[in-house]
Amino acid sequence: MFRIKVPRFWRYREFRYRLSAWKCIHCGEVHFFKPLVCRRCRYREFSEVTLPYTGKLLAYTIVRSPPAGFEEYAPYIIGLIELEDGTRIVSQLADVDPEELKIGMKMEATFKRIREDGVDKIIAYGYKFRPAIQ
Repeated sequence: MFRIKVPRFWRYREFRYRLSAWKCIHCGEVHFFKPLVCRRCRYREFSEVTLPYTGKLLAYTIVRSPPAGFEEYAPYIIGLIELEDGTRIVSQLADVDPEELKIGMKMEATFKRIREDGVDKIIAYGYKFRPAIQ
């Protein structure tokens, strides 16, 4: 059974709910969690940035054999989204049938339920992407 670690959950809440990231002041590389050093240039100073909530779909796959803790949600769709600023992010896709998906289609972030911890009944929410509403 998958268990959510409550302290870790609260420590990363800004990144799950606001699409926040850390950007290297030297080279501009985006990191989703604040590293000790930049993976591209080894610089040690970062600024917190809010990522765009819209982008385009680059690729997707349907997960039919999910990892532990996600069995009840299968099948589900995972997509690679290129945000408007060029940052690429992997996210679950929502509110869409696989037949409707097209590479290059405009996507937008939405706040949805991710999973529920079976033991403690903690509901985890976060962002997913869906086709942009025109």
